[in-house]
Amino acid sequence: MSSAALAGAPEGTWLSQDGGTKVHIANCGGKLCGTVVWLKEPNDPKSGKAKTDQHNSDEAKRSRPLLGLQVVQGLSPDGSDTWSGQIYNADDGNTYQAHMKVPDSSTAHVQGCVLGILCKSQIWTRAN
Repeated sequence: MSSAALAGAPEGTWLSQDGGTKVHIANCGGKLCGTVVWLKEPNDPKSGKAKTDQHNSDEAKRSRPLLGLQVVQGLSPDGSDTWSGQIYNADDGNTYQAHMKVPDSSTAHVQGCVLGILCKSQIWTRAN
């Protein structure tokens, strides 16, 4: 997506706050979905093989690769430049209630919450 993207437009590729992951956000049937498209360290340092979803609570899903994994699911608009739905955190294998606010063309505030009260936030930046 070009740097001329409109403020509040969530579609595009975003770099996580720690710089370790890029997630591509797209319109999926009127809602937003997001897929891991890049990892700073794509291989497990112990095995040398591609990182997998090893922390997933569903043992059958633990061998699926992180690259290509859908982590943002069904975000619907719920206000001006704000979307809500679910986000999956492969670091702990849990899915959280998520909120994404895009205040300008280069910044997204992403928040994941448990029970709507215990929340953790990150600031993602648009990747070129």
